[in-house]
Amino acid sequence: MTIEERGLSVILLGPPGVGKGTQGAILADSFGWERIVTGDLLRAARREGTELGRKAQRYMDAGDLVPDGLIVALVRERLQQLPEDRGIVFDGFPRTVAQAEALAIALPELGREIDAVLLLEAPDEVLVKRISGRRSCPQCGRVFNVHFDPPISEAICDECGARLDHRKDDQPETVRHRLAVYRRETEPLVEHYGRQLGAVLRVDGVGSLDEVAAGVQRALNTHLELEAQA
Repeated sequence: MTIEERGLSVILLGPPGVGKGTQGAILADSFGWERIVTGDLLRAARREGTELGRKAQRYMDAGDLVPDGLIVALVRERLQQLPEDRGIVFDGFPRTVAQAEALAIALPELGREIDAVLLLEAPDEVLVKRISGRRSCPQCGRVFNVHFDPPISEAICDECGARLDHRKDDQPETVRHRLAVYRRETEPLVEHYGRQLGAVLRVDGVGSLDEVAAGVQRALNTHLELEAQA
């Protein structure tokens, strides 16, 4: 059975800057899957004033992190709204082993299970270059990259002529800190899911969007073929 014939539940892991958001969106668009991004769920719940959104707002107003239990509850609520045969790509979630364990309890209650975990990989120096090269337009929102997609005029937005920002989050030292947090908090999920599922599907995140997308689909198809033969 191919990806097209089956609605999978897939977790997409990888360090900051490796392209999870882009590849998650490509998977969702290609196969009609739901893309689960916890930041999007939080923003929607706050905007709509739901009970979970109000609870999350109280933590954020106090400057605290939203607890794992509340994040998983938001994910669970969204999954309950979807058809059972709808494919899902969890984009950047779970972020910790504790979140993974909570998700593992919630999914069977919804008649679901994790079919595959994909890990996008790239060397740290590539990730630092990708992220630190970003320049954002504060006026129209367009994002450039001085290494891969530079503006025509240095530091000036092609679209609206505003001066581009180099956000603090995109400074090299901040990027290296984000990578260190990923190694400490999220990378243990690779071993966690390796034990649970028997394998984590590793995909080279260095290359064009199309090359990486082809690697993702190839890894999933190979996984399904091996699963069918087992």
